[in-house]
Amino acid sequence: MSENQIFAKKDYFEIRLESIGGLGANLCGKMLGEMGVRYLDLNSASFSSYGSEKTGTPVKGYIRFCEKEKEIREHSPVVSPDLLVIFHQALLADVSIWKGCTEETTVLIALEAGNLPKEGAQSEKGAQAEEGAQAEGQKASGPSIRLPIKVGNCYGVPAGEIAIETHSRKNVVMLGAMAGVLDFLDIEAVYRICKDTLGTKYPDSLAGNLEGIRRGFEEVKPLNVSVEEQAEGKGGQTTCDGIEAPGGINPYFGNSVANDVSPSRAGYIPLFIKERCINCGLCDSTCPDMVFQFAKGEYRGREMMVNQGLDYYHCKGCLRCVDVCPVNALVRGLEAEHPHKAYFMPNQDLVKTPVYYEKVGPDGYITSESYLTEKRMDGGEV
Repeated sequence: MSENQIFAKKDYFEIRLESIGGLGANLCGKMLGEMGVRYLDLNSASFSSYGSEKTGTPVKGYIRFCEKEKEIREHSPVVSPDLLVIFHQALLADVSIWKGCTEETTVLIALEAGNLPKEGAQSEKGAQAEEGAQAEGQKASGPSIRLPIKVGNCYGVPAGEIAIETHSRKNVVMLGAMAGVLDFLDIEAVYRICKDTLGTKYPDSLAGNLEGIRRGFEEVKPLNVSVEEQAEGKGGQTTCDGIEAPGGINPYFGNSVANDVSPSRAGYIPLFIKERCINCGLCDSTCPDMVFQFAKGEYRGREMMVNQGLDYYHCKGCLRCVDVCPVNALVRGLEAEHPHKAYFMPNQDLVKTPVYYEKVGPDGYITSESYLTEKRMDGGEV
């Protein structure tokens, strides 16, 4: 859809980025907003929403475009996006990211390489034959994906694989893919904003970033979508106690209970080869997230604590354990090649299967010593 067609129907074109800390969605949103003003002859606004800014925590980006003659007077989060961009496939399991999406929403997903074959890769702008086939009622060529709701056109791109091969980042690959999906995002404008934003700060990485943009633009392709019906009580919550989530407020009290940092992995995981393990415990002592689990057992005729495996829900893929293991019992592997991980031991002391946002009790601060001290200083009895 061209720029004129878009703004003939609505005041704004709205984009929502769904990501996790470490993938560059915040910078991606800033680049999109600046590109609209500088190179697309549009008015634009962008801002992000995030918590502690650490790797693995939720990040959302909001971008609005409108004609340059109009003023953007809306500054709230994007509730019903025209384009939803998902930076990691693991986020598909969180049903809250689909809030506000309709059958008019275009979706772009960064898929794992194993779920998106390269053959016949093409962008919307270069797929005239594809469009003709769809107009005749034929199925779009490309892999299938199951989503919890009905959406409009859905596209996928192997952003992680491209970023690794081009020595770039997922955010620039997704920028290129967005240009391949949206007609009014000119690829030359994407190159220029990348040079302006990243070229002076990281000149040695500019060639790789530009190549990542080019491949994202060329390798994004349409997906066949089927809707997965959600059973009663299945999946995450999009509201808390039935109250709609207002803009600017996090209603998911205690949402770190899931402790699922798997979306922060950049394509690699440590693979455990138990037969080589000497149970020295170096992996456990170097792991920042305590994913390794030891239990009483027998090793070489002696009773000792034996490595049972690791909890991949809490593993962010830093691979420090691989570096420190003296016997290569832990080796680096591509996560896309191991959908069912050997020696996967969910931590029984934490949430076994993340359900993302669970109902929990009152804020712990109310029962903390800090709160009680504050009340006493006010002269009250607690």
